[in-house]
Amino acid sequence: MRLRRRGEGTVGQLTEALANPLYYFDLDTIGVLSRAALRQPGTRYVIVFDADGNIVHDGSEEIARYGQPMDDALAPGAIAARTMHTQFDDTPGEGPLMDVASPIMIGSQRIGGVRLGLDLESARGFQDQAVADLRHRLDELGRRHLWGVGLLSGGLLAFGALMLWLTQRWLVRPIRDLVDSARAIEAGQFDTRPPSNDRDDEVGDLTRAFDRMSQSVARHDRDIRRMAYTDALTGLANRLAFREALDRRLLQLHGAGRQLGLLFADIDDFKRVNDTLGHDAGDEVLLLFASRIREAVERYGGEGALLARFGGDEFVILVQGSATDSGDVRAVATRLAEILVAELGQPITLRDRQVFLGTSIGITLFPEDAVGATPLMKNGDIAMYQAKVAGKNCFRFYSRAMDQAVERRVNLEHELRGAWDRGELSLAYQPVYRLADGLMIGAEALLRWKHPEQGMISPSVFIDVAEQSGLIETLGPQVLRSACNDAVLWQQARESAEPLFLAVNVSPRQLRSGTLPEVVAGCLHDSGLDPQRLHLELTETAVIGDEALASSLLSRLRSTGVKVWLDDFGTGFSGLSHLRRVPVDGVKIDRSFIADILRDPDDLALTTAIIAMAHSLGITVVAEGVEKEGQYTILRERGCDLLVSHFAPTSFDDLSAAMTTSRADGVIFLGQSSLHHALNRLAGSEARSPISPSACVPETSSSYPASSAPARRRSCAAPAARWASPAR
Repeated sequence: MRLRRRGEGTVGQLTEALANPLYYFDLDTIGVLSRAALRQPGTRYVIVFDADGNIVHDGSEEIARYGQPMDDALAPGAIAARTMHTQFDDTPGEGPLMDVASPIMIGSQRIGGVRLGLDLESARGFQDQAVADLRHRLDELGRRHLWGVGLLSGGLLAFGALMLWLTQRWLVRPIRDLVDSARAIEAGQFDTRPPSNDRDDEVGDLTRAFDRMSQSVARHDRDIRRMAYTDALTGLANRLAFREALDRRLLQLHGAGRQLGLLFADIDDFKRVNDTLGHDAGDEVLLLFASRIREAVERYGGEGALLARFGGDEFVILVQGSATDSGDVRAVATRLAEILVAELGQPITLRDRQVFLGTSIGITLFPEDAVGATPLMKNGDIAMYQAKVAGKNCFRFYSRAMDQAVERRVNLEHELRGAWDRGELSLAYQPVYRLADGLMIGAEALLRWKHPEQGMISPSVFIDVAEQSGLIETLGPQVLRSACNDAVLWQQARESAEPLFLAVNVSPRQLRSGTLPEVVAGCLHDSGLDPQRLHLELTETAVIGDEALASSLLSRLRSTGVKVWLDDFGTGFSGLSHLRRVPVDGVKIDRSFIADILRDPDDLALTTAIIAMAHSLGITVVAEGVEKEGQYTILRERGCDLLVSHFAPTSFDDLSAAMTTSRADGVIFLGQSSLHHALNRLAGSEARSPISPSACVPETSSSYPASSAPARRRSCAAPAARWASPAR
């Protein structure tokens, strides 16, 4: 191996040195280099050849074989080699030979090569002689210095033993102590302290640094545990800490005949605070609620009560019953829930305004409802949800029937996914009247679900399912497209009449998706409906939740001619100042204000103020849920522009039939209530004849106020998808 490395090293040097001489065919330089290599011990031959394998130089002065092809047994391998190539030859009579060949390259072009032949016997003899000489010299040196080496070795051994003892005492032992301390810390004993050391050297510095580090690790461990097991905002136990505590309690009480109660408390409508007042205000509310809950738990939770915040607006309380009274825990949980509902329902003063929130509480008991932590927490969550379904700001105990309700909700979501394609979902229409003359100028489309087995399902049920599951993002465009198509069909049936506006309610999820302008444009393009006939309704909280996004999207919609209404106005925490920042064309006063307008002066004052301020901003005002003639009269006197009645909507076919049979200049009213009789009387004062229910009504040629319209003609209102109105 050593001889081979020597040969390959020599050939490598020759390859680099011969590149230029061979390229320029400088035989003198090639000869000098070849003879220098040939003079090395054990070298039998040096051959430089061209790309065709013809000899260029062999290291001799006369170059007797110049131009002759190489014809020895190893020549083919040397000529074909593209990298360093070593061959061996044991031809009898010539002695063992090692041939090392390498191509000579200029760039990527092979211009020739070089071969070096080494005599293996000569090389071995030279190597053996060198080894023998070295051994002889070593023997001489050994005999000459034997005594000196012996004495030196003894001294070194003694010095080594001394150094070993000193190292063991002053270095190894302190480091071993540090290693033992590090292992203890690694095992979780973060309060471990290394042995004290007063040394002033590097080991002492290292020991003191390790001591400071161990104290820092212990401190950080306490901080990490506090962060891992404590809610950062309220300082209460978090989900992880509560779950571990619950597991320990269940393990202790298993088979002991004692009970536990879990109370899941969730703040009602907390999202409105974040959306309207900001997350900083939401944090203030959470801190105040946490303080009220903590005080109630300390006073009424009993011994061993534990309070935790699970995140968001959800708090969980663990109460424990006594070993003697099996009904004690139920009584404690009931009492505590009643106190929490009452205390948390009190108004909160937040930034100079009062905020009214409540809490929904679900209660589950161990071992009555479940014996494991996971099913107990699931049952408590189910019970809390049922408290919200029951109207919020109340509490409910878990029961087996609640599982069935959850299962029904899951099944309802599954069946709702294909309800539109199966034709189970349909649109019904509610008229929109102009108060100035009692004429219907639009209609509102309401989504209805007729289940093949369960019959009509309340919108408050399936719309909530669609919102929470995300199906509303699929149903919304389908309803909008269907409503636009209906509006176009109605107008085609009444070509001589002027069209009515089309209002479509948009889900907050559709607004947050950011694709609403594209969806609306696609529906208008596919149906051919005039954009000025389309009105979009969005809830107040959805718009105010992200004013920047809402303003951008609504501006894009309004630039195409589409009008925007703000639905359920007055139910959130916003003021009319938001109307200056969010581009809207109209606001719909929530029905909660209209319902008591005849007997509540505050509702009347608020409604009057909304109408006046909206008109000052050039915004149309629509009243929802008008049922009585007195409500209609007051709203008309206050200058309200439009109203939407609260009576049962009619079908597409009924509206279509009424449109095609009515007179061209007739006025169509729906319903038989006193309100509609008042509308008929008002229309009759202008010499227009009412027509039977289930029809469409006229609109002015301009905007909503009737005083600006010199002539009125009938037109058809297309639907507005009213998502989550339980009464509808």
